[in-house]
Amino acid sequence: MNIGGILTAMVTPFDADGRVNEQAFVDLLHHLLEHGSDGVVVAGTTGEGATMNDAEKLRLFELAVAEAGDATVIAGTGSNDTAHTIELTEQAAALGVDAALVVTPYYNKPNRRGIVAHFTAVASSAPQLPIVVYNIPSRCVVDIPNELLAELAQVENIAAVKQARVEDIAPIDGMDLLAGNDDKLAETLDAGATGGILVASHVVGTEMRRMLDEPDQRHEIDESLRDVWAAMTVTVNPIPVKTAVRMLGHDVGGFRLPMVEASDEEAEEIRVVLDRHGLLSAV
Repeated sequence: MNIGGILTAMVTPFDADGRVNEQAFVDLLHHLLEHGSDGVVVAGTTGEGATMNDAEKLRLFELAVAEAGDATVIAGTGSNDTAHTIELTEQAAALGVDAALVVTPYYNKPNRRGIVAHFTAVASSAPQLPIVVYNIPSRCVVDIPNELLAELAQVENIAAVKQARVEDIAPIDGMDLLAGNDDKLAETLDAGATGGILVASHVVGTEMRRMLDEPDQRHEIDESLRDVWAAMTVTVNPIPVKTAVRMLGHDVGGFRLPMVEASDEEAEEIRVVLDRHGLLSAV
Protein backbone atom coordinates (compact mmCIF):
# COMPACT_ATOMS: atom_id res chain seq x y z
CA MET A 1 0.00 0.00 0.00
CA ASN A 2 1.25 3.46 -0.91
CA ILE A 3 0.42 5.96 1.82
CA GLY A 4 0.06 9.58 0.82
CA GLY A 5 -2.12 12.58 0.11
CA ILE A 6 -3.42 15.07 2.63
CA LEU A 7 -4.00 13.05 5.77
CA THR A 8 -5.51 15.12 8.56
CA ALA A 9 -4.56 14.29 12.14
CA MET A 10 -8.07 14.73 13.52
CA VAL A 11 -8.94 16.48 16.74
CA THR A 12 -11.17 14.40 18.98
CA PRO A 13 -14.46 16.11 19.86
CA PHE A 14 -15.50 15.93 23.50
CA ASP A 15 -18.87 16.80 25.00
CA ALA A 16 -19.48 19.09 27.97
CA ASP A 17 -18.67 16.23 30.36
CA GLY A 18 -15.40 15.39 28.63
CA ARG A 19 -16.68 12.26 26.93
CA VAL A 20 -15.97 11.49 23.28
CA ASN A 21 -18.67 13.07 21.09
CA GLU A 22 -19.16 10.43 18.42
CA GLN A 23 -21.63 12.38 16.26
CA ALA A 24 -19.37 15.41 16.21
CA PHE A 25 -16.48 13.13 15.24
CA VAL A 26 -18.43 11.74 12.29
CA ASP A 27 -19.55 15.22 11.22
CA LEU A 28 -15.99 16.53 11.32
CA LEU A 29 -14.68 13.49 9.46
CA HIS A 30 -17.09 14.11 6.58
CA HIS A 31 -16.26 17.81 6.55
CA LEU A 32 -12.55 17.07 6.25
CA LEU A 33 -13.03 14.56 3.46
CA GLU A 34 -15.12 17.12 1.58
CA HIS A 35 -12.48 19.82 2.00
CA GLY A 36 -9.20 18.47 0.73
CA SER A 37 -8.36 15.53 2.99
CA ASP A 38 -7.59 12.17 1.40
CA GLY A 39 -7.77 10.48 4.76
CA VAL A 40 -7.46 10.91 8.50
CA VAL A 41 -5.36 9.87 11.44
CA VAL A 42 -7.46 9.01 14.47
CA ALA A 43 -6.28 9.26 18.10
CA GLY A 44 -2.87 10.67 17.33
CA THR A 45 -1.18 13.58 19.07
CA THR A 46 -3.71 16.08 17.69
CA GLY A 47 -6.52 13.75 18.72
CA GLU A 48 -5.34 13.80 22.36
CA GLY A 49 -4.72 10.07 22.09
CA ALA A 50 -2.48 10.17 25.15
CA THR A 51 -5.51 10.82 27.37
CA MET A 52 -7.92 8.43 25.67
CA ASN A 53 -8.44 4.87 26.82
CA ASP A 54 -8.34 1.91 24.44
CA ALA A 55 -12.11 1.50 24.30
CA GLU A 56 -12.50 5.12 23.18
CA LYS A 57 -9.81 4.76 20.54
CA LEU A 58 -11.17 1.50 19.17
CA ARG A 59 -14.67 2.95 18.91
CA LEU A 60 -13.35 5.90 16.90
CA PHE A 61 -11.32 3.57 14.65
CA GLU A 62 -14.52 1.61 14.06
CA LEU A 63 -16.53 4.75 13.29
CA ALA A 64 -13.88 6.10 10.94
CA VAL A 65 -13.70 2.86 8.96
CA ALA A 66 -17.50 2.79 8.69
CA GLU A 67 -17.82 6.43 7.61
CA ALA A 68 -14.72 7.15 5.52
CA GLY A 69 -15.62 5.18 2.38
CA ASP A 70 -12.53 4.88 0.19
CA ALA A 71 -10.57 7.45 2.20
CA THR A 72 -7.53 6.33 4.19
CA VAL A 73 -7.98 5.67 7.91
CA ILE A 74 -4.81 5.51 9.99
CA ALA A 75 -5.09 4.48 13.63
CA GLY A 76 -2.85 6.03 16.25
CA THR A 77 -1.78 2.93 18.16
CA GLY A 78 1.67 3.84 19.43
CA SER A 79 2.72 4.21 23.05
CA ASN A 80 5.88 3.84 25.11
CA ASP A 81 4.89 0.26 26.00
CA THR A 82 5.58 -2.25 23.23
CA ALA A 83 3.14 -4.85 24.57
CA HIS A 84 0.34 -2.27 24.77
CA THR A 85 1.16 -0.97 21.29
CA ILE A 86 1.00 -4.51 19.90
CA GLU A 87 -2.36 -5.16 21.53
CA LEU A 88 -3.93 -1.96 20.23
CA THR A 89 -2.42 -2.40 16.75
CA GLU A 90 -3.81 -5.94 16.49
CA GLN A 91 -7.27 -4.72 17.54
CA ALA A 92 -7.14 -1.81 15.09
CA ALA A 93 -6.16 -4.16 12.28
CA ALA A 94 -9.15 -6.37 13.09
CA LEU A 95 -11.43 -3.33 12.73
CA GLY A 96 -10.21 -2.75 9.17
CA VAL A 97 -8.07 0.39 9.43
CA ASP A 98 -5.73 1.00 6.51
CA ALA A 99 -2.56 1.57 8.55
CA ALA A 100 -1.29 2.24 12.05
CA LEU A 101 0.74 5.25 13.17
CA VAL A 102 3.31 4.13 15.73
CA VAL A 103 5.32 6.75 17.57
CA THR A 104 8.86 6.30 18.84
CA PRO A 105 8.55 5.18 22.47
CA TYR A 106 8.61 8.34 24.55
CA TYR A 107 10.08 8.80 28.04
CA ASN A 108 11.74 5.33 27.99
CA LYS A 109 14.40 6.77 25.64
CA PRO A 110 15.28 3.47 23.93
CA ASN A 111 18.63 2.99 22.27
CA ARG A 112 19.08 1.96 18.63
CA ARG A 113 18.57 -1.74 19.31
CA GLY A 114 15.49 -0.97 21.38
CA ILE A 115 13.96 1.12 18.60
CA VAL A 116 14.52 -1.66 16.07
CA ALA A 117 13.12 -4.27 18.44
CA HIS A 118 10.04 -2.15 19.22
CA PHE A 119 9.04 -1.43 15.64
CA THR A 120 9.86 -4.95 14.46
CA ALA A 121 7.71 -6.48 17.19
CA VAL A 122 4.77 -4.18 16.44
CA ALA A 123 4.99 -4.75 12.69
CA SER A 124 5.27 -8.52 13.15
CA SER A 125 2.16 -8.57 15.35
CA ALA A 126 -0.04 -7.38 12.46
CA PRO A 127 1.84 -8.39 9.29
CA GLN A 128 -1.08 -7.51 7.03
CA LEU A 129 -1.21 -3.91 8.29
CA PRO A 130 1.06 -1.13 6.97
CA ILE A 131 2.93 0.58 9.79
CA VAL A 132 3.79 4.30 9.69
CA VAL A 133 6.77 5.16 11.86
CA TYR A 134 6.18 8.48 13.63
CA ASN A 135 9.48 10.28 14.16
CA ILE A 136 8.95 13.32 16.36
CA PRO A 137 12.05 14.01 18.45
CA SER A 138 10.59 17.23 19.88
CA ARG A 139 8.10 15.13 21.88
CA CYS A 140 9.95 11.83 22.23
CA VAL A 141 13.51 13.13 22.86
CA VAL A 142 14.81 10.30 20.63
CA ASP A 143 15.38 10.93 16.92
CA ILE A 144 15.42 8.10 14.37
CA PRO A 145 18.19 9.04 11.94
CA ASN A 146 17.72 8.38 8.25
CA GLU A 147 20.08 5.43 8.16
CA LEU A 148 18.11 3.77 10.98
CA LEU A 149 14.85 4.49 9.15
CA ALA A 150 16.38 2.72 6.14
CA GLU A 151 16.98 -0.30 8.37
CA LEU A 152 13.38 -0.24 9.59
CA ALA A 153 12.21 -0.01 5.97
CA GLN A 154 13.54 -3.53 5.46
CA VAL A 155 10.71 -4.84 7.66
CA GLU A 156 8.10 -5.84 5.10
CA ASN A 157 5.06 -3.98 6.42
CA ILE A 158 6.82 -0.87 7.75
CA ALA A 159 5.53 1.26 4.92
CA ALA A 160 6.10 4.94 5.69
CA VAL A 161 7.51 7.52 8.04
CA LYS A 162 5.77 10.60 9.35
CA GLN A 163 8.81 12.84 9.51
CA ALA A 164 8.32 15.54 12.13
CA ARG A 165 11.94 16.49 12.56
CA VAL A 166 12.78 19.87 11.06
CA GLU A 167 16.17 19.14 9.47
CA ASP A 168 17.70 16.46 7.22
CA ILE A 169 14.36 15.55 5.67
CA ALA A 170 15.11 13.00 2.97
CA PRO A 171 13.38 10.13 1.16
CA ILE A 172 14.04 6.64 2.51
CA ASP A 173 14.32 3.74 0.07
CA GLY A 174 11.43 1.34 0.61
CA MET A 175 9.41 3.73 2.77
CA ASP A 176 6.92 6.46 1.84
CA LEU A 177 7.88 9.87 3.21
CA LEU A 178 5.12 11.93 4.85
CA ALA A 179 5.49 15.50 6.06
CA GLY A 180 4.82 15.75 9.77
CA ASN A 181 4.72 19.54 10.07
CA ASP A 182 2.46 21.90 8.13
CA ASP A 183 5.22 24.41 7.50
CA LYS A 184 7.46 21.67 6.05
CA LEU A 185 4.89 20.28 3.61
CA ALA A 186 6.24 22.11 0.55
CA GLU A 187 9.84 21.28 1.38
CA THR A 188 9.03 17.63 2.09
CA LEU A 189 7.01 17.27 -1.11
CA ASP A 190 9.95 18.71 -3.02
CA ALA A 191 12.11 16.03 -1.40
CA GLY A 192 9.87 13.30 -2.79
CA ALA A 193 7.16 12.93 -0.15
CA THR A 194 3.89 11.26 -1.07
CA GLY A 195 1.93 13.61 1.20
CA GLY A 196 1.69 14.54 4.83
CA ILE A 197 -0.01 13.94 8.16
CA LEU A 198 -1.09 17.46 8.91
CA VAL A 199 -3.00 19.72 11.29
CA ALA A 200 -3.83 22.94 9.43
CA SER A 201 -5.79 20.88 6.90
CA HIS A 202 -8.64 21.17 9.41
CA VAL A 203 -8.99 24.79 8.24
CA VAL A 204 -7.19 25.12 4.86
CA GLY A 205 -7.37 21.57 3.54
CA THR A 206 -8.40 22.54 0.02
CA GLU A 207 -5.39 24.83 -0.35
CA MET A 208 -3.07 22.19 1.07
CA ARG A 209 -4.43 19.65 -1.40
CA ARG A 210 -3.48 22.09 -4.17
CA MET A 211 0.12 21.90 -2.98
CA LEU A 212 0.11 18.29 -4.18
CA ASP A 213 -1.97 18.81 -7.30
CA GLU A 214 -0.29 22.00 -8.53
CA PRO A 215 3.44 21.61 -7.90
CA ASP A 216 4.28 24.71 -9.93
CA GLN A 217 2.20 26.75 -7.48
CA ARG A 218 3.35 24.88 -4.38
CA HIS A 219 5.67 27.49 -2.94
CA GLU A 220 3.33 30.37 -3.74
CA ILE A 221 0.56 28.58 -1.86
CA ASP A 222 2.95 27.79 0.99
CA GLU A 223 3.94 31.43 1.26
CA SER A 224 0.30 32.52 1.31
CA LEU A 225 -0.39 30.17 4.23
CA ARG A 226 2.61 31.08 6.38
CA ASP A 227 0.44 32.97 8.84
CA VAL A 228 -1.82 29.92 9.16
CA TRP A 229 1.17 27.72 9.98
CA ALA A 230 2.20 30.29 12.60
CA ALA A 231 -1.30 30.48 14.09
CA MET A 232 -1.36 26.70 14.50
CA THR A 233 1.77 26.94 16.66
CA VAL A 234 0.96 29.88 18.97
CA THR A 235 0.93 27.29 21.75
CA VAL A 236 1.29 23.54 21.96
CA ASN A 237 -0.73 21.33 19.58
CA PRO A 238 -3.67 20.57 19.61
CA ILE A 239 -4.76 23.71 21.47
CA PRO A 240 -4.56 26.10 18.47
CA VAL A 241 -6.20 23.85 15.90
CA LYS A 242 -9.04 22.78 18.18
CA THR A 243 -9.63 26.43 19.03
CA ALA A 244 -9.69 27.27 15.31
CA VAL A 245 -12.05 24.43 14.46
CA ARG A 246 -14.45 25.65 17.14
CA MET A 247 -14.28 29.17 15.71
CA LEU A 248 -15.30 27.71 12.35
CA GLY A 249 -18.48 26.35 13.91
CA HIS A 250 -17.62 22.72 14.57
CA ASP A 251 -18.80 21.20 17.85
CA VAL A 252 -15.49 19.74 19.07
CA GLY A 253 -15.68 20.80 22.71
CA GLY A 254 -12.80 21.36 25.04
CA PHE A 255 -9.66 19.54 26.14
CA ARG A 256 -8.59 16.84 28.51
CA LEU A 257 -5.99 17.82 31.07
CA PRO A 258 -3.11 18.46 30.88
CA MET A 259 -4.24 20.29 27.70
CA VAL A 260 -5.98 23.57 28.54
CA GLU A 261 -7.85 26.30 26.71
CA ALA A 262 -5.99 28.88 24.63
CA SER A 263 -5.39 32.16 26.41
CA ASP A 264 -7.33 35.19 25.24
CA GLU A 265 -4.23 36.47 23.46
CA GLU A 266 -3.60 33.14 21.70
CA ALA A 267 -7.24 32.84 20.67
CA GLU A 268 -7.17 36.35 19.25
CA GLU A 269 -4.09 35.56 17.14
CA ILE A 270 -5.90 32.55 15.73
CA ARG A 271 -9.11 34.49 15.08
CA VAL A 272 -7.26 37.28 13.24
CA VAL A 273 -5.62 34.80 10.87
CA LEU A 274 -8.85 32.93 10.17
CA ASP A 275 -10.57 36.24 9.47
CA ARG A 276 -7.73 37.37 7.19
CA HIS A 277 -8.28 34.26 5.06
CA GLY A 278 -12.04 34.79 4.93
CA LEU A 279 -12.73 31.63 6.88
CA LEU A 280 -15.03 33.22 9.44
CA SER A 281 -17.39 34.79 6.92
CA ALA A 282 -19.43 31.61 6.46
CA VAL A 283 -19.80 30.97 10.18
